[in-house]
Amino acid sequence: MKRILGRAKGIGAALSAAVFLGLAPIFGKQAFGVGFSPLLVVAVRTALAALLLLVLVALFKRPFLYIYPAGLLGCGLAGVINGLGSILYYLALQRLTASIGQLLYSLYPIFLALWLALDFQPPGRITRLRMAVATLGVLLLTYTKTAEIDWIGVALMLGASAMYAFHLPINQRVLYDIPAPTVTLYTLLAMSMVVVPAYLVFDRSLPAASVSWNPVLGLTMVTFFSRLTLFLGVKHLGGMQTALLGLSELLITILASHLWLHESLLPLQWAGAAFLTLSIILIGWEKIPPQQRQKSGWLKWLRPPGIPPDITWGAGE
Repeated sequence: MKRILGRAKGIGAALSAAVFLGLAPIFGKQAFGVGFSPLLVVAVRTALAALLLLVLVALFKRPFLYIYPAGLLGCGLAGVINGLGSILYYLALQRLTASIGQLLYSLYPIFLALWLALDFQPPGRITRLRMAVATLGVLLLTYTKTAEIDWIGVALMLGASAMYAFHLPINQRVLYDIPAPTVTLYTLLAMSMVVVPAYLVFDRSLPAASVSWNPVLGLTMVTFFSRLTLFLGVKHLGGMQTALLGLSELLITILASHLWLHESLLPLQWAGAAFLTLSIILIGWEKIPPQQRQKSGWLKWLRPPGIPPDITWGAGE
Protein backbone atom coordinates (compact mmCIF):
# COMPACT_ATOMS: atom_id res chain seq x y z
CA MET A 1 0.00 0.00 0.00
CA LYS A 2 2.83 2.38 0.87
CA ARG A 3 4.45 1.74 -2.50
CA ILE A 4 1.15 2.37 -4.32
CA LEU A 5 0.62 5.63 -2.44
CA GLY A 6 4.20 6.68 -3.19
CA ARG A 7 3.68 5.91 -6.88
CA ALA A 8 0.45 7.93 -6.94
CA LYS A 9 2.17 10.81 -5.16
CA GLY A 10 5.03 10.69 -7.66
CA ILE A 11 2.71 10.70 -10.67
CA GLY A 12 0.70 13.61 -9.27
CA ALA A 13 3.88 15.55 -8.49
CA ALA A 14 5.39 14.90 -11.93
CA LEU A 15 2.22 16.02 -13.71
CA SER A 16 2.02 19.12 -11.50
CA ALA A 17 5.63 19.96 -12.34
CA ALA A 18 4.75 19.63 -16.03
CA VAL A 19 1.91 22.13 -15.64
CA PHE A 20 4.20 24.68 -13.98
CA LEU A 21 7.09 24.09 -16.39
CA GLY A 22 4.74 24.36 -19.35
CA LEU A 23 3.88 27.92 -18.29
CA ALA A 24 7.55 28.98 -18.05
CA PRO A 25 8.05 29.86 -21.75
CA ILE A 26 4.78 31.84 -21.75
CA PHE A 27 5.89 34.03 -18.84
CA GLY A 28 9.39 34.19 -20.35
CA LYS A 29 8.11 35.47 -23.68
CA GLN A 30 5.94 38.03 -21.88
CA ALA A 31 8.95 39.23 -19.88
CA PHE A 32 11.04 39.62 -23.05
CA GLY A 33 8.19 41.52 -24.66
CA VAL A 34 8.19 44.22 -21.98
CA GLY A 35 11.96 44.73 -21.96
CA PHE A 36 13.60 42.14 -19.70
CA SER A 37 16.82 40.54 -20.92
CA PRO A 38 17.26 36.74 -20.76
CA LEU A 39 20.00 36.92 -18.12
CA LEU A 40 17.94 39.27 -15.95
CA VAL A 41 14.91 36.99 -16.21
CA VAL A 42 16.80 33.85 -15.21
CA ALA A 43 18.68 35.63 -12.41
CA VAL A 44 15.62 37.21 -10.81
CA ARG A 45 13.31 34.21 -11.04
CA THR A 46 15.94 31.79 -9.68
CA ALA A 47 17.16 34.02 -6.85
CA LEU A 48 13.64 34.95 -5.72
CA ALA A 49 12.47 31.33 -5.79
CA ALA A 50 15.52 30.23 -3.77
CA LEU A 51 15.05 33.06 -1.26
CA LEU A 52 11.35 32.27 -0.84
CA LEU A 53 12.03 28.60 -0.17
CA LEU A 54 14.90 29.39 2.22
CA VAL A 55 12.67 31.70 4.28
CA LEU A 56 9.83 29.16 4.43
CA VAL A 57 12.12 26.30 5.43
CA ALA A 58 13.98 28.40 8.03
CA LEU A 59 10.71 29.55 9.60
CA PHE A 60 8.57 26.40 9.48
CA LYS A 61 10.69 23.32 8.62
CA ARG A 62 14.16 23.88 10.03
CA PRO A 63 15.08 20.15 10.08
CA PHE A 64 14.96 20.30 6.27
CA LEU A 65 18.08 22.47 6.39
CA TYR A 66 20.17 19.42 7.28
CA ILE A 67 22.05 17.71 4.46
CA TYR A 68 25.14 15.48 4.51
CA PRO A 69 28.30 16.72 2.72
CA ALA A 70 28.12 14.38 -0.30
CA GLY A 71 24.45 15.29 -0.73
CA LEU A 72 25.28 18.99 -0.57
CA LEU A 73 27.98 18.47 -3.17
CA GLY A 74 25.50 16.58 -5.35
CA CYS A 75 22.90 19.35 -5.08
CA GLY A 76 25.60 21.90 -5.81
CA LEU A 77 26.73 20.02 -8.90
CA ALA A 78 23.13 19.60 -10.11
CA GLY A 79 22.44 23.28 -9.43
CA VAL A 80 25.48 24.47 -11.37
CA ILE A 81 24.56 22.28 -14.33
CA ASN A 82 20.91 23.33 -14.22
CA GLY A 83 21.88 26.97 -13.78
CA LEU A 84 24.01 26.91 -16.91
CA GLY A 85 21.19 25.11 -18.69
CA SER A 86 18.72 27.80 -17.60
CA ILE A 87 20.92 30.51 -19.09
CA LEU A 88 21.06 28.62 -22.38
CA TYR A 89 17.27 28.07 -22.23
CA TYR A 90 16.33 31.73 -21.92
CA LEU A 91 18.94 32.85 -24.44
CA ALA A 92 17.43 30.34 -26.86
CA LEU A 93 13.85 31.29 -25.99
CA GLN A 94 14.60 34.86 -27.03
CA ARG A 95 15.51 33.58 -30.52
CA LEU A 96 12.86 30.87 -30.98
CA THR A 97 9.09 30.68 -30.79
CA ALA A 98 7.69 29.16 -27.60
CA SER A 99 6.51 26.02 -29.41
CA ILE A 100 9.73 25.34 -31.33
CA GLY A 101 11.80 26.08 -28.24
CA GLN A 102 9.71 23.76 -26.10
CA LEU A 103 9.93 21.05 -28.78
CA LEU A 104 13.70 21.03 -28.62
CA TYR A 105 13.76 21.28 -24.84
CA SER A 106 11.26 18.42 -24.56
CA LEU A 107 13.79 16.05 -26.09
CA TYR A 108 15.49 15.79 -22.68
CA PRO A 109 14.25 12.20 -22.01
CA ILE A 110 16.50 11.09 -24.87
CA PHE A 111 19.50 12.78 -23.23
CA LEU A 112 18.40 11.42 -19.86
CA ALA A 113 18.32 7.87 -21.22
CA LEU A 114 21.96 8.32 -22.23
CA TRP A 115 23.00 9.64 -18.82
CA LEU A 116 21.13 6.85 -17.00
CA ALA A 117 22.62 4.20 -19.27
CA LEU A 118 26.08 5.52 -18.41
CA ASP A 119 25.04 5.17 -14.74
CA PHE A 120 24.06 1.51 -15.36
CA GLN A 121 20.30 2.25 -15.30
CA PRO A 122 19.13 1.46 -18.85
CA PRO A 123 15.44 2.08 -19.69
CA GLY A 124 13.02 -0.86 -19.89
CA ARG A 125 10.95 -2.01 -22.87
CA ILE A 126 7.78 -0.08 -21.98
CA THR A 127 9.86 3.01 -21.22
CA ARG A 128 11.50 2.83 -24.65
CA LEU A 129 8.07 2.47 -26.26
CA ARG A 130 6.78 5.49 -24.34
CA MET A 131 9.84 7.49 -25.38
CA ALA A 132 9.15 6.70 -29.04
CA VAL A 133 5.45 7.55 -28.77
CA ALA A 134 6.19 10.75 -26.84
CA THR A 135 8.86 11.84 -29.33
CA LEU A 136 6.39 11.38 -32.19
CA GLY A 137 3.87 13.40 -30.24
CA VAL A 138 6.39 16.18 -29.62
CA LEU A 139 7.27 16.35 -33.32
CA LEU A 140 3.63 16.57 -34.36
CA LEU A 141 2.73 19.08 -31.66
CA THR A 142 5.28 21.57 -32.89
CA TYR A 143 4.56 21.11 -36.60
CA THR A 144 4.33 24.39 -38.47
CA LYS A 145 4.18 25.32 -42.15
CA THR A 146 6.03 28.61 -42.10
CA ALA A 147 8.45 28.77 -39.16
CA GLU A 148 12.08 29.56 -39.97
CA ILE A 149 14.63 27.92 -37.73
CA ASP A 150 17.31 29.94 -35.95
CA TRP A 151 20.13 27.42 -35.75
CA ILE A 152 21.96 29.27 -32.99
CA GLY A 153 18.77 29.16 -30.96
CA VAL A 154 18.42 25.45 -31.78
CA ALA A 155 21.96 24.73 -30.55
CA LEU A 156 21.37 26.72 -27.35
CA MET A 157 18.09 24.93 -26.61
CA LEU A 158 19.56 21.49 -27.25
CA GLY A 159 22.37 22.37 -24.83
CA ALA A 160 19.78 23.45 -22.25
CA SER A 161 17.87 20.20 -22.76
CA ALA A 162 21.00 18.07 -22.30
CA MET A 163 21.97 19.94 -19.12
CA TYR A 164 18.45 19.66 -17.68
CA ALA A 165 18.58 15.91 -18.30
CA PHE A 166 22.07 15.75 -16.78
CA HIS A 167 21.00 17.20 -13.42
CA LEU A 168 18.11 14.73 -12.93
CA PRO A 169 20.13 11.54 -12.25
CA ILE A 170 22.38 13.49 -9.89
CA ASN A 171 19.42 14.68 -7.86
CA GLN A 172 17.84 11.22 -8.09
CA ARG A 173 20.81 9.78 -6.20
CA VAL A 174 20.56 12.43 -3.49
CA LEU A 175 16.77 12.13 -3.21
CA TYR A 176 17.05 8.53 -2.08
CA ASP A 177 18.12 9.78 1.37
CA ILE A 178 17.00 13.41 1.45
CA PRO A 179 13.51 15.01 1.26
CA ALA A 180 12.48 16.86 -1.87
CA PRO A 181 12.27 20.32 -0.17
CA THR A 182 15.88 20.01 1.03
CA VAL A 183 17.15 19.00 -2.40
CA THR A 184 15.10 21.77 -4.01
CA LEU A 185 16.48 24.39 -1.64
CA TYR A 186 20.17 23.59 -2.10
CA THR A 187 19.82 23.03 -5.84
CA LEU A 188 18.11 26.41 -6.26
CA LEU A 189 20.77 28.11 -4.13
CA ALA A 190 23.49 26.58 -6.31
CA MET A 191 21.63 27.68 -9.44
CA SER A 192 21.48 31.23 -8.04
CA MET A 193 25.24 31.20 -7.50
CA VAL A 194 25.62 30.65 -11.25
CA VAL A 195 22.90 32.78 -12.84
CA VAL A 196 23.18 35.90 -10.64
CA PRO A 197 26.94 36.41 -11.24
CA ALA A 198 26.34 35.72 -14.95
CA TYR A 199 23.86 38.61 -15.04
CA LEU A 200 26.12 40.94 -13.05
CA VAL A 201 29.16 40.21 -15.22
CA PHE A 202 27.65 39.98 -18.70
CA ASP A 203 24.47 42.05 -18.62
CA ARG A 204 23.43 44.45 -15.80
CA SER A 205 20.60 45.82 -17.97
CA LEU A 206 17.32 46.90 -16.36
CA PRO A 207 13.89 47.48 -17.92
CA ALA A 208 12.21 50.88 -17.85
CA ALA A 209 10.82 51.95 -14.48
CA SER A 210 7.25 51.80 -15.79
CA VAL A 211 7.53 48.17 -16.93
CA SER A 212 5.40 45.59 -15.12
CA TRP A 213 7.30 42.90 -13.24
CA ASN A 214 4.28 40.57 -13.22
CA PRO A 215 5.67 38.16 -15.88
CA VAL A 216 8.91 37.73 -13.91
CA LEU A 217 7.02 37.27 -10.64
CA GLY A 218 4.80 34.71 -12.33
CA LEU A 219 7.90 32.94 -13.59
CA THR A 220 9.32 32.99 -10.06
CA MET A 221 6.28 31.18 -8.66
CA VAL A 222 6.36 28.71 -11.56
CA THR A 223 10.03 28.01 -10.77
CA PHE A 224 9.30 27.62 -7.04
CA PHE A 225 6.46 25.13 -7.41
CA SER A 226 7.88 23.28 -10.41
CA ARG A 227 11.14 22.47 -8.63
CA LEU A 228 9.37 21.21 -5.50
CA THR A 229 7.00 18.98 -7.46
CA LEU A 230 9.71 17.89 -9.92
CA PHE A 231 12.02 16.55 -7.23
CA LEU A 232 9.11 14.96 -5.35
CA GLY A 233 8.27 13.12 -8.57
CA VAL A 234 11.89 12.04 -9.04
CA LYS A 235 12.00 10.80 -5.46
CA HIS A 236 9.02 8.46 -5.91
CA LEU A 237 9.25 7.55 -9.61
CA GLY A 238 12.84 8.07 -10.64
CA GLY A 239 14.24 10.49 -13.18
CA MET A 240 13.10 8.75 -16.39
CA GLN A 241 9.45 8.24 -15.42
CA THR A 242 9.24 11.82 -14.14
CA ALA A 243 10.80 13.09 -17.37
CA LEU A 244 8.34 11.16 -19.54
CA LEU A 245 5.37 12.47 -17.58
CA GLY A 246 6.99 15.90 -17.74
CA LEU A 247 6.69 15.86 -21.52
CA SER A 248 3.08 16.90 -21.00
CA GLU A 249 4.52 20.35 -20.26
CA LEU A 250 4.72 20.83 -24.03
CA LEU A 251 0.96 20.27 -24.24
CA ILE A 252 0.50 22.89 -21.52
CA THR A 253 2.70 25.33 -23.46
CA ILE A 254 0.74 24.79 -26.69
CA LEU A 255 -2.63 25.20 -24.97
CA ALA A 256 -1.49 28.25 -22.99
CA SER A 257 -0.13 29.82 -26.17
CA HIS A 258 -3.48 29.15 -27.83
CA LEU A 259 -5.48 30.71 -24.99
CA TRP A 260 -3.20 33.60 -23.96
CA LEU A 261 -1.33 34.42 -27.15
CA HIS A 262 -4.21 33.51 -29.51
CA GLU A 263 -2.20 30.91 -31.43
CA SER A 264 -4.23 28.20 -33.19
CA LEU A 265 -3.56 24.46 -33.26
CA LEU A 266 -3.26 22.57 -36.52
CA PRO A 267 -4.79 19.09 -37.01
CA LEU A 268 -1.33 17.49 -36.85
CA GLN A 269 -0.69 19.27 -33.56
CA TRP A 270 -3.88 17.80 -32.11
CA ALA A 271 -2.65 14.38 -33.28
CA GLY A 272 0.61 15.06 -31.46
CA ALA A 273 -1.32 15.89 -28.32
CA ALA A 274 -3.09 12.53 -28.63
CA PHE A 275 0.24 10.65 -28.91
CA LEU A 276 1.63 12.53 -25.92
CA THR A 277 -1.48 11.65 -23.91
CA LEU A 278 -1.05 8.00 -24.91
CA SER A 279 2.54 8.07 -23.65
CA ILE A 280 1.32 9.36 -20.30
CA ILE A 281 -1.46 6.74 -20.07
CA LEU A 282 1.02 3.94 -20.76
CA ILE A 283 2.61 4.54 -17.35
CA GLY A 284 -0.15 2.30 -16.03
CA TRP A 285 1.67 -0.66 -17.65
CA GLU A 286 5.11 0.35 -16.36
CA LYS A 287 6.71 -1.82 -13.71
CA ILE A 288 8.40 0.93 -11.71
CA PRO A 289 10.81 -0.60 -9.19
CA PRO A 290 11.09 0.99 -5.74
CA GLN A 291 13.77 3.65 -5.63
CA GLN A 292 16.95 2.13 -4.24
CA ARG A 293 20.46 3.38 -3.81
CA GLN A 294 22.60 2.30 -6.74
CA LYS A 295 25.92 0.82 -5.66
CA SER A 296 27.58 1.21 -9.06
CA GLY A 297 27.81 3.78 -11.82
CA TRP A 298 29.55 7.12 -12.18
CA LEU A 299 27.39 8.69 -9.42
CA LYS A 300 28.05 6.05 -6.75
CA TRP A 301 30.06 8.59 -4.73
CA LEU A 302 26.78 10.32 -3.76
CA ARG A 303 26.36 8.28 -0.58
CA PRO A 304 25.70 9.43 2.99
CA PRO A 305 28.24 8.61 5.72
CA GLY A 306 25.32 7.90 8.06
CA ILE A 307 22.30 10.03 8.90
CA PRO A 308 22.14 11.29 12.51
CA PRO A 309 19.25 9.67 14.43
CA ASP A 310 18.00 13.00 15.80
CA ILE A 311 17.22 14.39 12.34
CA THR A 312 13.42 14.28 11.85
CA TRP A 313 12.72 15.06 8.21
CA GLY A 314 9.20 13.70 8.48
CA ALA A 315 7.57 10.52 7.30
CA GLY A 316 5.59 12.37 4.66
CA GLU A 317 8.61 12.55 2.42
